[in-house]
Amino acid sequence: MTAAGKAIDFLQTLEIPEGPRAGQKLVLAPFQKQFVEGALAGDVSVAALSIGRGNAKTALSSGLALGALLGVWDHQPRREIPLAARTRDQARVAWNFVATLARSLPDDKAKKLEFRRQPRFEIEYTGDGGGHLIRALAADGKSALGGSPTFALLDERGHWAQAQGDELEHALLSGLGKRGGKALIISTSAASDAHPFSRWLDEDQEGVYRQEHRPAPGLPADDLDSLLLANPGAVAGIGASLEWLQAQARRAIARGGSTLTAFRLFNRNERVSGETRDLLLTVDEWLACESDDMFFAERAGPVVVGLDLGGSASMSAAAYYWPQTGRLEALGWFPSRPTLLDRGQSDGVGDRYCQMNGRGELATLGDQTVPVAKFVEEALRVVEGQPIGALVADRFKQSEVGEGIDKAGIRCNIVWRGMGFRDGGEDCERFRRACFDGRVRSRPSLLLRSAFADAVTLRDPANNLKLAKARSNGRIDAASASVLAVAEGSRMSGRVARPARAAVWA
Repeated sequence: MTAAGKAIDFLQTLEIPEGPRAGQKLVLAPFQKQFVEGALAGDVSVAALSIGRGNAKTALSSGLALGALLGVWDHQPRREIPLAARTRDQARVAWNFVATLARSLPDDKAKKLEFRRQPRFEIEYTGDGGGHLIRALAADGKSALGGSPTFALLDERGHWAQAQGDELEHALLSGLGKRGGKALIISTSAASDAHPFSRWLDEDQEGVYRQEHRPAPGLPADDLDSLLLANPGAVAGIGASLEWLQAQARRAIARGGSTLTAFRLFNRNERVSGETRDLLLTVDEWLACESDDMFFAERAGPVVVGLDLGGSASMSAAAYYWPQTGRLEALGWFPSRPTLLDRGQSDGVGDRYCQMNGRGELATLGDQTVPVAKFVEEALRVVEGQPIGALVADRFKQSEVGEGIDKAGIRCNIVWRGMGFRDGGEDCERFRRACFDGRVRSRPSLLLRSAFADAVTLRDPANNLKLAKARSNGRIDAASASVLAVAEGSRMSGRVARPARAAVWA
């Protein structure tokens, strides 16, 4: 019998430890059997599972950890099974699952288990030669150095602290190689494509099994089919019922804000940031601005062009806003070297830049840097023949952009804005207000979605806002250009046209 077959048979001898069906024999749902078969295949060393909260992923993985401890399919001496999580309390959750599942073992097996809660949570199995150990670890890589695990569980990997989480993951996976061990990396979705857990799911790697239950982005929160996709346990009697999920979706939609974002992240298993307090716009707030039907938002009236000149080798972007209709467009440019695919890999977004290029939202310009004059010329070529109400750019790069404007021979009203707490606070608030009031409309744009996902705001003691990146490799240039354009368009719309007065002669 295969290792997966032995594991499935073993798991179905255990009893459900908690919930309405506590005490009944465990019956694996199809998606659970699929994961066990994939994770324990002979050529797999790492298995990644992403699924909505409440679908028993930790309970299933803890049952596999118990099987690994008892040597159900692996008879190595002195087996070592770490249960790793973000915090000690989270690691204890997995440890408790193992301990409660062990209660349904036959007496001869159960008597050979020793449970220790101090100084750390451990379970030792004294049978089969003895020395087999499960231990709980918090996300501190140093605590795992020197180990040689045969099986490892990384629980809720998508929500570990970045630096410490990477340390612990590297320590565990390098240790597994010593004994041909296997690792289970499980979690609800991480906040972005750039997170290490997302990369486990997105990148095709040798020896890695991937199983992700994530709906397509942009769907309504109460969409039935996508709820079932993210929560396959609902139809198998595992976790929350479908009726409960639908009721929670309606409540989240009614409340909006952080409630809706949290529902998308945890219950719909979408890659959205849970840090709603500091985001410039949440995913739902931006999606409300997108529309496939732009008939009512034409290119009418003067256009405001926002320019964000990137660093020597990073993205530069331009945004175009028509205050009269609320239409917003954005384009980005990268140097041609390295290629968009290579740049996406180094930025942690896979082939996203190639997708943007295919959609006509991102282009290459120059060799290793974006030439400023050419960038300004290409940016304004997009609205050639249309009246330009203003061109807005960052005051910090006034010298470079100004030279580029002169070289390109552009003559129009130029507005220089600071990106600190003074100008930036006003511009961010005007942009957010315009979005909330329905005065910003855009076609679905992968460039803008990605930019707003990485755009956060910093606050000073007076609660003024300043735009910033959520991660070092984040590309928020299109969001920055959009903020500049929309804020200036809002000021233009708010100015009162004063009638000319008759001359008064003394």
